[in-house]
Amino acid sequence: MNHNLHQAEDLVQLFINMLQPGTYVRPHRHVRSGKGSGFECFVVLQGAVGLLLMNQEGEITQKECLDAGGPLRGIELAENQVHTLVALEDDTVIFELKQGPYQPASDKDFLPGFPVELTPEARDQERRWRDLFRPSGDN
Repeated sequence: MNHNLHQAEDLVQLFINMLQPGTYVRPHRHVRSGKGSGFECFVVLQGAVGLLLMNQEGEITQKECLDAGGPLRGIELAENQVHTLVALEDDTVIFELKQGPYQPASDKDFLPGFPVELTPEARDQERRWRDLFRPSGDN
């Protein structure tokens, strides 16, 4: 669930996103026409999220835990960086900033090969990703 702090046509998009464990975010990247305009910035205000960065083949290249009470609370992603998020705590709230204007048909370039939202496959995929952030021995 998100709450926009911008209008759809604004050149900068600012919004608050609330995530629960089990929320599936299909891997995607943001593609814009201007150089440097496909960036995205996340700051965790409450709770924690796991951020996975991927290459074009869907292989995880980097794993980060962003935690409102931890050493890493926010991160900026480069343009065209494939990513996904998993909520690690109940009622996780993140602030997001990215280039606008919002164009629903082209806002996200989804990585092929991953399940669509609200399917049993998506639930299984989200659970596997979330498990990557469990401390060893907690499985």
